[in-house]
Amino acid sequence: MSATTQGSIVSPRIGIAGIAIESSTFTPYRSGQDDFEVRRGTAEILDRYPFEPPAAEYVGVLHARALPGGPLDRDTYEGWKAEIVAGLSAATETAPLDGFFFDIHGAMSVVGLDDAEGDLITAIRSVISPDTVVGTAMDLHGNVSETLFEACDLLTCYRHAPHIDAWETRERGLRDLVDTAATVAAGGPRPHKALVHLPILLPGEKTSTRIEPAKSLYARIPDLTARPGVTDVSYWVGFAWADQPRCKAAIVAFGDEAEAVESAALELAAAVWEQRHDFEFVAPTGTFDECLEQAITSELRPFWISDSGDNPGAGGADDTTHALARLLARPEIEDNSVSALMVSLVDPDSADAATALGVGGRGDFLVGGRIDARAPGPVALHAEVVALDEAANTGRSAALRVLDGDRPTGLTVVVTGRRSQWASRSMFERLGLSMTGFDVVTVKMGYLEPEQYEAAAGWLLALTPGGVDQDLLRLGHSRIDRPMMPFEAEIPAPSAADVITGGGRSV
Repeated sequence: MSATTQGSIVSPRIGIAGIAIESSTFTPYRSGQDDFEVRRGTAEILDRYPFEPPAAEYVGVLHARALPGGPLDRDTYEGWKAEIVAGLSAATETAPLDGFFFDIHGAMSVVGLDDAEGDLITAIRSVISPDTVVGTAMDLHGNVSETLFEACDLLTCYRHAPHIDAWETRERGLRDLVDTAATVAAGGPRPHKALVHLPILLPGEKTSTRIEPAKSLYARIPDLTARPGVTDVSYWVGFAWADQPRCKAAIVAFGDEAEAVESAALELAAAVWEQRHDFEFVAPTGTFDECLEQAITSELRPFWISDSGDNPGAGGADDTTHALARLLARPEIEDNSVSALMVSLVDPDSADAATALGVGGRGDFLVGGRIDARAPGPVALHAEVVALDEAANTGRSAALRVLDGDRPTGLTVVVTGRRSQWASRSMFERLGLSMTGFDVVTVKMGYLEPEQYEAAAGWLLALTPGGVDQDLLRLGHSRIDRPMMPFEAEIPAPSAADVITGGGRSV
């Protein structure tokens, strides 16, 4: 092996690469190279981590990350895959890699592939040494296919939704990889591992760790990992908005003792299965009209509504106009007795037109409905430009105050040049908007992120149409494994015979 010894400490050589995106296969949007932030080389990749990586010799090749979207176009994917494979192949000519950190999200879809992460790790495994220890740290909304499980020695995922522990998880995953790679390089065994798939596929908005039963299920993990012989246990909810056989819940455990690892995985899987009927939406739900009626008549201010079917944070197109049309139809908003904010719709043409008009300019706009053109399609607005901004994550953005003739209505609509998710207070403030400055705030989200949740006095989850529709049965899955809950009301329980094991040996 290539690990170097400094005194009694083995310093392993660790490669890093990955492509990270969450992709809905039900959205008409197609993700491409321009959607990604791409980093190349060791310094750029390590700079992405807001923690001090554990001591090792790192070899960074390529990392690409994007806001969730649609399936990645095949040519872009194949180009990056070839670059990663070539970079790792060149790195191993100098010396073998002791470890490889597969830095991914876990729910990437690529046009023409059913298991993109499985395809990528298979290509990577073909050029690194069979001795190389592979670890990954993923979003809990990712998928663990048998291919991915077999190719990785260590797999972990977030334990919170919203994902307040995203960087903590990567730090844990990288630390465990460095430690294990050093152990294996010194002649020790590979860890034992176990995988249990559960035939349950739920949206993230039914599995938030803010509420039960996910709150208690994830809270069991620290006790499981504290057991002798167990290093890590993880629960993947799976990704509900892709129509692929790998999309299902998964429990993975790894550690030094095979029996303890398998027992921990089966125990958590049994707990999830026992509560399979108990998962509910993280907030009260209704149609958009039902939610809007309650928001307008409530005394709670501001009252937030999630336009959940078009959430770009899960892969929605970010330009459906169902909610916008309903806001425009409300007389209380039209006569300005109720103030409302709609944030945001991706519409480069409208953002450019607003920029050309300048703040204070008035004009006619045709907003949204260009990517996901479902009814009502593009919506005509006569509006005044009240604020402009330009940033890397939004492109050009504009706040448009809708007018009735020359009279301002109560509705302000934000349009952007790039698909974006307005989850932080700072994004609102760049356009001079306050999270608490309107009576009703409609945002293209599922569950609210922490700063949004803090700002909302009231909140409803609107079950709106779109590429990440919360009503999974409306989407028309046809390629997932069946039977699967909730597509079937009840199905036979998995058994201990369904556990897949591996590892625990030196290669």
